[in-house]
Amino acid sequence: MNQAEFDKFADEYRNLHSRSIRASGEQPEFFAEYKVMDAARLAADAGLGTSLRVLDFGAGVGNSVPFFVKYIPACRLTCVDVSTRSMEIAEERFPGFAEYREFDGRTLPFTDDSYDMVFSACVFHHIPTEEHVGLLREIRRVLRPRGLFVVFEHNPYNPLTVRAVNSCLFDENAVLIDAYTLRKRVTAAGFASVQHRYRIFFPRILRSLRMIEPLLGWLPFGAQYYVVGWKALVS
Repeated sequence: MNQAEFDKFADEYRNLHSRSIRASGEQPEFFAEYKVMDAARLAADAGLGTSLRVLDFGAGVGNSVPFFVKYIPACRLTCVDVSTRSMEIAEERFPGFAEYREFDGRTLPFTDDSYDMVFSACVFHHIPTEEHVGLLREIRRVLRPRGLFVVFEHNPYNPLTVRAVNSCLFDENAVLIDAYTLRKRVTAAGFASVQHRYRIFFPRILRSLRMIEPLLGWLPFGAQYYVVGWKALVS
């Protein structure tokens, strides 16, 4: 999806998203929150501290912003997106909580080693596959040594996820990526110790079962998954 397409859907993003995920019983905020909560836990486990410089890559209309404030309150957050309109909406919604920057889809407007963590939530299925490794290398460039990269994506092996994507207008050109393929691309971009885990196995009506989800991360049927990698000290 190019800038014009993102701009076209920016003002109605939440309504479109809500309709597409109706079967889950959840609202978009649920999905935004769990991702940031996972990223915060991974950062803590990695010993990155609390005053993190965080880049939200493909931040859209800023759905993750309030949850970074909640789970990593001392972080310095930058949101970046190719969509000018999305960045305008994000800043209108959450003024002063982050720096909002547009970029050209190829080169991030930041110096090397600028961030402790880069976070990306369901963005890469909108990006042509031939551009993935190059953009992942660009993300790696702006991470500091021992910095953390966490990328979430939809699981194409989950039928409810596929149904939600197929019914969503702003996903009309999406190409879903399986976890092993994305993991290979993250590794090819130079990240170290790359791992993945599956997430969100139960809809809201079965939310009492979500307590067992940490035991199911290996099972390739979760609605979404994350891939996590680190920037090694020596390239």
